[in-house]
Amino acid sequence: MFGIRANITKNVSAITDILKLQTRNTFVLKRKWPPPLHGKGGKPSKLRGRHFVYDLVQDTNIQKKPDIKIILSQYVDGVGTVGDVLSLRPTKAYKEFLMPGLAVYASPENLMKYQVDESKPKQDDTFSSPYVQRTMNCLSRLVLQISMSKHEPWTLEPWHIRTSFRKAGFVVPEHAIEMPPAQIKGPDPDLQEKEFYITVTINKREKVNVRCRIHHWATGLERLPWAEAHWKQPRDALFPEQAAVLDAMPLPQ
Repeated sequence: MFGIRANITKNVSAITDILKLQTRNTFVLKRKWPPPLHGKGGKPSKLRGRHFVYDLVQDTNIQKKPDIKIILSQYVDGVGTVGDVLSLRPTKAYKEFLMPGLAVYASPENLMKYQVDESKPKQDDTFSSPYVQRTMNCLSRLVLQISMSKHEPWTLEPWHIRTSFRKAGFVVPEHAIEMPPAQIKGPDPDLQEKEFYITVTINKREKVNVRCRIHHWATGLERLPWAEAHWKQPRDALFPEQAAVLDAMPLPQ
């Protein structure tokens, strides 16, 4: 009996303590029926019950909070480098940058510490864009399948590479594509099991090698059989001088 009473008393006291906690809530109210005015020096009229009825004008709990500014304290892939000032939603800034220690608040002291001048354009000494490293990682692990005719004669040109990139989900202009050291002509069945790499220039600055393989395309019974997970299988280099680079490039998992 005493144990049950003690537990009930403990729970009630805990609820009471929670109700006493301070919260940062602000409600802007307006009287629905304003009280009557009184003359100067006169006695105020007694307030009635209707004078304590209010209309809610503003609730700060549901009001959208403004973005906060933070300063990156280290390089973040796809976001920016040290000293970059970001304006983010409070929840995103707190969970993804402030808590992991990737950024600090953009206070006057931190702005001076990181020597940030918001009036100057951003300069990244590491990459030409915050997304360059992510793009290079994707392209270096890509096996670009280039579909060429099995019957009609052809010579591999940059627009073939550009079209293959577009099919793979990448937009690469022809002027950014550096072709192999020698021309590749076909159709040639020996090219089916060989690979080579081309070089892509990003923002006229960074370069990344992309693994390429030619697939001879045909219809009907002349179509080549499908190879399961062929992009994971290593192949021989078409050009011996590219063999060392191709061996060092990762294959997709």
